[in-house]
Amino acid sequence: MSSIDLKQQEREQSRWLILSVLNAARPIGTNEGLILSTIQSVLPGVTQQELRKELVYLEDRKLIEISHQHTGTWFGKLTRNGVDLVEYTVPVDPGIARPERYW
Repeated sequence: MSSIDLKQQEREQSRWLILSVLNAARPIGTNEGLILSTIQSVLPGVTQQELRKELVYLEDRKLIEISHQHTGTWFGKLTRNGVDLVEYTVPVDPGIARPERYW
């Protein structure tokens, strides 16, 4: 497997982890620091810049909303579409490594 494939898998897994963290933080959402520390517990090499790229990707897909606090910290929150994706009520498009439903 090439390093490009591994980076793609890491990005797709990061996206799922972001959605999962934001789902756990519903309905309020949470800041990028908590999201990053959670992702780094699974994927230690993920940086803040990489996290922000994936946050923007998910926002472009209308799965999350991002707001910027006056401190410069980003804050994320699931949209209705994001909730549906995390709850397995809609199919997942390519680009997000959502695990297969086991129940």
